Amino acid sequence: MQHRLKVLAVCAPIGMLWLLLGGALVTKTDSGDGCGSSWPLCNGELFPSVITTELIIEISHRITTVLVSFLILAFVYYSWKLLGHLWEIKFLSILSIAFIVIQSLIGAANVVWGQSDFFLALHFGISLISFAGIFLMTLIVFEAQRKDKLHSFQFDKRMKFHTIGVTIFSMLVIYSGALVQHTESSFVCLDWPFCNNESIGLPNNFYEWVHMGHRGLAGLFFLWIGYITFFVNRSYKKQPPIFYSWIAAFILVIMQVTSGAFVIFTKVSLEITLLHSLFITCLFGILSNLVFQIYRNRVNENRSQKSVSIQELKEKPV
Repeated sequence: MQHRLKVLAVCAPIGMLWLLLGGALVTKTDSGDGCGSSWPLCNGELFPSVITTELIIEISHRITTVLVSFLILAFVYYSWKLLGHLWEIKFLSILSIAFIVIQSLIGAANVVWGQSDFFLALHFGISLISFAGIFLMTLIVFEAQRKDKLHSFQFDKRMKFHTIGVTIFSMLVIYSGALVQHTESSFVCLDWPFCNNESIGLPNNFYEWVHMGHRGLAGLFFLWIGYITFFVNRSYKKQPPIFYSWIAAFILVIMQVTSGAFVIFTKVSLEITLLHSLFITCLFGILSNLVFQIYRNRVNENRSQKSVSIQELKEKPV
């Protein structure tokens, strides 16, 4: 059973990652209407009579969603059965399943009733939270299997502020990027880093504002992570989990910004956009782990203090 849990712990985050990239493919190829307004059927049929590329992409994503959902349910079941005594497992499983349900409902609502671009842009961020929950569960499972003591995460107040702040800010960057895709604003600005390098000024219309707004937020995101990495390099080399997490985060944000620029330079949108989604997913996973370790330390400290208080009350003479 332990082996089965380990296999599920590896497969579940990979399945979620595949589901995320599939969702990005649906958005980029505008395949959300590939099955018309029918859900869960396709064009009102169990076996569609007219096959199109958009239909294949959409129905493949639906099937993947079902399969990955069952995989995650199995992972949660075995995690609770073997490691249910850990509060981390309970918290993360509830978080993951809740956001998977929300993600599926948003997708279904878009097919049946249609939704605004601003609402649909939430879909990718909600999917990322589901992925982060499953990814963190995987880390907890393998941590519980280790007999040797793992390195602990110890943050000072400054690092806590920047870690939590940049993670919250990343959600804004992610939302703005999803909005670029849903409003089809990827190629409204054909220069980089400005919308028009020959005539630098404010955007001229809604689509340029969406596009350049995302670039501006992504630039601040890059600078913020760069600053944190510089600080970590000076003060956290003796804490490998934190040090290497931020080194990896900085590498990923460089790849994220570079892939975004390459979309403009090469005009190759689909493949690079999928890489863009892959990089931000991995980066969000790292940031989520750092934030979770901060929260975990706080919960464990509170529990330790509570245990000490209870013990003191027991030992106090009547």
